[in-house]
Amino acid sequence: MTEAAAPTDLADTARRLVERLSAPDASPLDAVVATRDLARAVDQAMRAAVDRARAMGHTWQEIGDVLGSSRQAAFQRFGRPLDPRTGTPMIDKILPGAADRAAALVADLTDGRWEEVRRDFDETVAAGLSADQLAATWAQAVGMVGAYEGMGEPVPHQAGDHTIVDIPLSFEAGDLTARVAYDGDGKVAGLFLRRPDTP
Repeated sequence: MTEAAAPTDLADTARRLVERLSAPDASPLDAVVATRDLARAVDQAMRAAVDRARAMGHTWQEIGDVLGSSRQAAFQRFGRPLDPRTGTPMIDKILPGAADRAAALVADLTDGRWEEVRRDFDETVAAGLSADQLAATWAQAVGMVGAYEGMGEPVPHQAGDHTIVDIPLSFEAGDLTARVAYDGDGKVAGLFLRRPDTP
């Protein structure tokens, strides 16, 4: 079970954030650090709350409903599946830094830096997805849901031998999810733009 941040830790981190945001001579980077610390504390508390709900018999569907997501999305974010081949937790195999790498890749995509997006593609993806095809795919997405507005929190999970990172994307007329798949060598083995409710 995930160790939760104590309520006093959360309160202290939140207080530090407010102080850094409201101080006239506060460094913007200090505020970024405090916000990062608060986000980590909240994430720990959320994981502990989900663990407790599961221990009390609540289903992934119920948890997904509370979080405003599907049961699959809730499970992928908070579940701890075991690899049926080895019996070890699959969460232990997640590629370190995958969430940050995927967020940087998607930022390159939204900014039109097509060659930067392709930098870590494996041979198969590189052969099948040129810079021009990336640009066309992005144009098609914008044509469906309007101008890009922002990126949500990346959510990594393990699927077999691949680390998958799902990133919610907001547009003026709808939402999409960017999915980046990494192989065991850290290469991009898949890149998709999907509707949020697509399994």
